[in-house]
Amino acid sequence: MPTYSPAWPHTAIKEIFPDIFFVMGMNKTNYDGTDLQHSRNMVIVRDNNQLSLINTVRLNDSGLAALDALGKVENIIRIGAFHGRDDAFYLDRYQAKLWAIKGMDTNNHVIDVELTSDGLMPFQKCSFFQFLTSKFPEGILHIAKHGGILITCDSVKNWVSPDPFFSDVTAKLYQEQGFFGSASISNIWKQATGVQASDFERLKQFSFHHLISAHGEPLLYNAHEKLKKAIMSAFGV
Repeated sequence: MPTYSPAWPHTAIKEIFPDIFFVMGMNKTNYDGTDLQHSRNMVIVRDNNQLSLINTVRLNDSGLAALDALGKVENIIRIGAFHGRDDAFYLDRYQAKLWAIKGMDTNNHVIDVELTSDGLMPFQKCSFFQFLTSKFPEGILHIAKHGGILITCDSVKNWVSPDPFFSDVTAKLYQEQGFFGSASISNIWKQATGVQASDFERLKQFSFHHLISAHGEPLLYNAHEKLKKAIMSAFGV
């Protein structure tokens, strides 16, 4: 029997825009001997009756019932190199397709469809942006609806302040490391991936008003302006 991560506490599924849903949950990890507890988010996109799960977070039984009421889970979408611990649970439960970037560690699951900028997309009005300078596979989804929406993983976070899923120790540590901010690009992620300004220069060309990250609350209506400021702060461009 496969071993899955547990279903830690999470919010109810919330509809941000028609057919675009959001759930925030707890995540626990250990990094260099330090126990970390913080929040992470899953985005659910419904296209007709088909559901695509992005940045998966395992739901409890009541959460799964609410998910099943939305439609049929067809696609699991992996856009971040350092996420994916709950992909296997959903892939096995729903016999869904795995969409991921070539070179990702997918825990022995075969990538059914490789995400590329000119390839197949998991749902309508979707396009894919890949960081070309990153040492690790990382990407962003763009949804051409509601004025344009970016779905990010670790590349751009929107942790404005600690939320209830943070432990006090992790909140203090992340505050000291400068993790909190609107549409922020963390120095730790930059150092880990080696990503260069040229990727973010390309990203600015997308048209969008909203950003939903794997970390933090959805940033609605002024995301493009906020991200331009974050890019200037992080890269000076």
